[in-house]
Amino acid sequence: MSLRSGEIPAPGDLGYFPSCPFPSLVLASASPRRLQLLAQVGIVPGLVMPADVDETPLRGELPRQYAGRLAMAKARLIADRVSDRIVLAADTVVARGRRILPKPADAAEARRCLELLSGARHRIFGGVALIVPSRAPMLRVVVTVVAFKRLAEREIERYLECEEWRDKAGGYAVQGRAAAFVRSINGSYSNIVGLPLFETCAMLDGVSLRLSASAAAEGSNADR
Repeated sequence: MSLRSGEIPAPGDLGYFPSCPFPSLVLASASPRRLQLLAQVGIVPGLVMPADVDETPLRGELPRQYAGRLAMAKARLIADRVSDRIVLAADTVVARGRRILPKPADAAEARRCLELLSGARHRIFGGVALIVPSRAPMLRVVVTVVAFKRLAEREIERYLECEEWRDKAGGYAVQGRAAAFVRSINGSYSNIVGLPLFETCAMLDGVSLRLSASAAAEGSNADR
């Protein structure tokens, strides 16, 4: 399921019931996985607006820099369209060493990703950007280390056949059948899925506290 600009899936479509609407928040993403993750911690954005940015890595760009740059580019793009709202954007990058793995265009490219990850550790870089009107943009890049078992040829073949690799950074989904490939995870699991929840919630909580304090101060000044 993919999301169109401005579309919020019905609660039954995602398997949850909205518990904490956040009408001033715009999620700059077409990923239903990020919407599901936010719903898991009770956050329901008021609007979803996918951000279409050029995702070509710059020459010599490291994975951490790449994840942060794309997350902020997405946030800025949407913030320019909705200047009165809080914009949350994210990007997930899978890397083996300094090599950034793509979202495979076809099964052959997905195979190359799986063969590269087989029997080795790799890193997930999750960039999270938050733009609040009249405030400095915020950016975090969270790193999770994942170790894969050595994959047999038949395991790779079966995974390619199920087509779960489509539209997935690095060619796999840890929340799906690829969970059987994972020997260990060091760091945030939700970061691998698409959004580091602890850090994202901390950023949103910080914004809520500052906005509440600002509103209280303005109210106090108005009463004088």
